[in-house]
Amino acid sequence: MRAEIISCGTELLLGHITDTNATFLAQSLASLGIDLYFISQVGDNQGRIVETLRRAWERSDLIIMTGGLGPTEDDLARESISALLCETMQVDPVLESELRGIFAARNVIMPERNIKQATLIPSARALPNPLGTAPGWWVEKDRHIIVAMPGVPREMYRMWEQEVMPRLGLYTGGLIFTRLLRVWGLGESAVEERLDPVIHSNNPTIATYAKSDAIDVRITAKAETREQAEQLVAEMEARVRQILRHHIFGVDKDTLQSVIGKYLTERRQTLAVMESLTGGLLSSTITDVPGSSNYFVGGLVSYSTELKAQMGVPPEVLEQHGAISEETARAMAHAVRERLGTDFGLGITGVAGPDKQEDIPVGTVHIAVEGPNGLVTGMGPGWRASRHDNKRLAVLAALNLLRLHLEGVKRGQ
Repeated sequence: MRAEIISCGTELLLGHITDTNATFLAQSLASLGIDLYFISQVGDNQGRIVETLRRAWERSDLIIMTGGLGPTEDDLARESISALLCETMQVDPVLESELRGIFAARNVIMPERNIKQATLIPSARALPNPLGTAPGWWVEKDRHIIVAMPGVPREMYRMWEQEVMPRLGLYTGGLIFTRLLRVWGLGESAVEERLDPVIHSNNPTIATYAKSDAIDVRITAKAETREQAEQLVAEMEARVRQILRHHIFGVDKDTLQSVIGKYLTERRQTLAVMESLTGGLLSSTITDVPGSSNYFVGGLVSYSTELKAQMGVPPEVLEQHGAISEETARAMAHAVRERLGTDFGLGITGVAGPDKQEDIPVGTVHIAVEGPNGLVTGMGPGWRASRHDNKRLAVLAALNLLRLHLEGVKRGQ
């Protein structure tokens, strides 16, 4: 099967956004054993979109479109597919009812221009989109397939993995099953290097993806039945886990914060944090998990040295070692645990940038976790990133240190 990707949106051509959707799809197609020959970007102009589609139709079996499914006049993916196939768009009553229900649930009157999101052509079937208002299209005609999906990445990712990939399995010689292993503490190249003994497998296939919160290892198997595919993935997963060991923190949709929440909930234990360089981002990330109030008592943002002392960090520690030190992180973890009466206290301090502080390089991070079984410390590797990214990476490093402590993994393993 020959595939082609078409990304729609003038904002892509103007450089306002990066086409991460095409990158994601290209990697996924490779793992599915589908040959990708072309990737195109086209602006919000129906004539040019139809021209791009026609060229793809002549040379590819599978055409994957992202973007252009919104309700506005310049969202033209549906109209362009209709023009290519000489079919007429009509409002589907079921889709219309679902769309109006979405707006009704928000107590908002639906603008009538949104009705185009409830249209289909005879060759199209709707692809559900529970994360947005725009259903996708699965179009089959004359031994060609066109898949049209929203341009919003989180909507597109979900639609691709939950709706499109299972359908593609029927056309690629079997059913497809995929498992994601989520990795923290190793870069993508290091993960791939360690997986060298297995990464060249043809079935299952293995691919690595760098995400903002982890490195994902995708294991994809194809077999005649789902059970056979799952078994192939399970066998490969066991081998990957032997290689990457404690660096794997979860699967599929797990996050570091959700895994920590699961551990604390199971043990009926509580957590509090005192954070400096992350400025509240650590507490915010922890509370992204529904039900986090069951285990997260609260956080103290002790951004200044004076507030650190007021919140329980001994002045002599601050005077002797400075606000950015392992000793201060230890004292922060102890102080917040004592002050808020929790099972675990987590302290984090460092330099987010862009300027160094007290001759300490940007990206320096000190983390400490104190719990019933003692105290552990960790350091960030000294990231050379933006202030925003340094804060984000520091949060993930802190969560991972807590995760390892909860799992009983000793530092340095």
